[in-house]
Amino acid sequence: MAHTGIFATSDEILVKAGEYYDTSITEARINALCLQCESIINCACRYNFSDAYAGLNADVKGILSALESSWVAMNIIQFNMEGFAGLGHATTMLDFLHNDFTRNLAILREKYVQDFVTGA
Repeated sequence: MAHTGIFATSDEILVKAGEYYDTSITEARINALCLQCESIINCACRYNFSDAYAGLNADVKGILSALESSWVAMNIIQFNMEGFAGLGHATTMLDFLHNDFTRNLAILREKYVQDFVTGA
C-alpha cells in the first residue's frame, strides 16, 4: 500500500518511533493515523492545512511534518512497547514526542503564525 499521509512521510514517522517499534505496524495503519492527526491539526487551528498544503512553501511545511510525525510515532510506540529497553525507555520517547507535538501545535495555533505559513 502506498503512503497517503499529507504532512509527513512514513520514514519521518518511523525514525521518530525509534528502532524498537513493532514492525507489524502496516502502512495502512500509518495512513489511518496520519489522517487522524491531520484532522486534529486542522480542527485545532481552524484552518484546513490539508487542502492548502500543495500551495505552501517547503520552508514552512516543516512544522506540519514535525507535528504529524511526532503524533503518529507516539501512537506507534503506544501500540506495543515490548521491543523497547524497558518501560522507561518507551516512556521517555513518548514524553519527548508529546512535548514536540504540544509545542509545535501551540505555535501553529497562533493566528499570526498561520498567516505567515499560508502567506510565505
